[in-house]
Amino acid sequence: MAEEDYGSFVDWNQTGDLAKSGGPTKVDCKDLKEFKQMARQGYWAKNHKLRAQVYQQLIKGIPCRTVTPDAEVYRDIMGNSATKKPSSHIPLPEFVDGIPLPRYCLKSEAVASAHQIINCVAGQFPDISHCPSLPAVTSLLLHFSVDEAQCFEHVSRILACNEPGKRLLDQTFLAYESGCMTFGDLANKYCTAAHKLIVATAQDVMEVYSDWQRWVLGDLPFSHVVRVLDVYLVEGYKILYRVAIALLKFYCKQKVGAQGGQQQQDSSKVRADIQAFVKGIASTVTPEKLLEKAFSIRLFSRKEITLLQLTNEKSLQQKGITVKQKRRNVQLALNPDTFSSEIVSAKEMRDIWSWIPERFALCQPQLLFTTSTHGCSLNRFYSHCEGYEPTLLLIRTTDGDVCGAFLSTDWEERKRGGNKLSFFGTGECFVFRLKPEIERYEWVVIRHPELASSIRVQGEDDTASSEGQNSDNNSLQQPQKPAGELSPFLSARHFNLNSKNTSMFMAGNFDSIIIGGGEGNALYIDSELNHGRTGRCTTFDNPPLCAESFQVSLLEVWGFQDAMAS
Repeated sequence: MAEEDYGSFVDWNQTGDLAKSGGPTKVDCKDLKEFKQMARQGYWAKNHKLRAQVYQQLIKGIPCRTVTPDAEVYRDIMGNSATKKPSSHIPLPEFVDGIPLPRYCLKSEAVASAHQIINCVAGQFPDISHCPSLPAVTSLLLHFSVDEAQCFEHVSRILACNEPGKRLLDQTFLAYESGCMTFGDLANKYCTAAHKLIVATAQDVMEVYSDWQRWVLGDLPFSHVVRVLDVYLVEGYKILYRVAIALLKFYCKQKVGAQGGQQQQDSSKVRADIQAFVKGIASTVTPEKLLEKAFSIRLFSRKEITLLQLTNEKSLQQKGITVKQKRRNVQLALNPDTFSSEIVSAKEMRDIWSWIPERFALCQPQLLFTTSTHGCSLNRFYSHCEGYEPTLLLIRTTDGDVCGAFLSTDWEERKRGGNKLSFFGTGECFVFRLKPEIERYEWVVIRHPELASSIRVQGEDDTASSEGQNSDNNSLQQPQKPAGELSPFLSARHFNLNSKNTSMFMAGNFDSIIIGGGEGNALYIDSELNHGRTGRCTTFDNPPLCAESFQVSLLEVWGFQDAMAS
């Protein structure tokens, strides 16, 4: 067939009507506005060869970095692909975040080619740290490529785009996460009914919205996603938002039509329900109807999207959320002959070490304080722990339960609050329990990043009562919000979350120490380091770490000793 040169990777039996050639056979157009109109109208949608040629023209026109890998680079690296059969067992790079390659209408052997292309891209773009949409884009472009080298060049040019204000693919976790927050903003403004439905049915709205790109690039049927690709290559990233909003509208319409109950359920079930709807959308919505809905959204400008993205990125940066909370498997090399804790074994300490921020993972544990040696005195606790940052708090109760906290900040910071019990610390703090079962509870904003746009900046007015509970009227002041901190459309109330007390990490004064605040405390220890309480708190959204009222059998504090220091 005429399209053979541009379809050697395609299983034509799966393409349906797209296998039939029709419509125009060439495009005589160099004006971007005209191209935009033609893309939206599907001018080349019925001719595979013409679509492939248009894609090549559009991608070659993308402004790129001075040094951008091309097809020859791929051939030099991979050798003659005609004599080399790619392996189907090549794993995808870590930066795709476990997202599999959508096959669409590729031949089974072409999946291995796509894996090989993505891994070659990973070698040429070492600055990419998070790009879960890359498998879908690579798979789609391979349908319209003469060979692997051409597909590699096209993917490389999309990644290397340096046109000011133009965004094609997220390549960092910060960009990706701010995109998810921005989608939440836009859904709330332009798709209010569907947004309220998600709020009513899902326990974690942002977990549902974290799939928004995958709805478009991954879950949509091939017949629909290639129409999106037609417009995406002309107009850029904002098209993904438009189509995802349209999908959400259609999903809402279907759910309301089904007249099912709106009981809140696990977010994973809502995610699976939306994914199933998008995958089966061809039975109810044509590609043209989907695009018509997407472009019917008014006042939806690139300027507005850019403003939202920048605001959300700034909010995430202010809260220290710039990388995915995922780490390499760094094992603590403990010497069992020298390590000695009366609370945890060497294996348990290794488990705890696997949770701490990666920059401290190569440090060795250094015992700073233990009640068995230094006595049950809060003053002695402070005197032994001040000057060390971070620290690890371990507690064994008289019932045999073991819990604790990783604390990011020097305890000397408590003095800045004077006699008030003032909160300090950062979002790297977390609490955990080891016995009777092992579990860690991170800062709630890591699980609900939409809160990063709306929580107030911490200051010296963040205080807690001496009884270990926050008091909104007296000791917890509400500072003014700095200009530009809030996303224009995103408010935590839309997600049924209280944003007021989500940054209360650690506090201490002369008669107690507290870990975690807001509607309770994860840990409260009295001045004699003898009695404690635990409960749910807003900062970590944790259950009680042991019996809600407990007696301390033993308490240890460990510091982090640089293993490379002399």
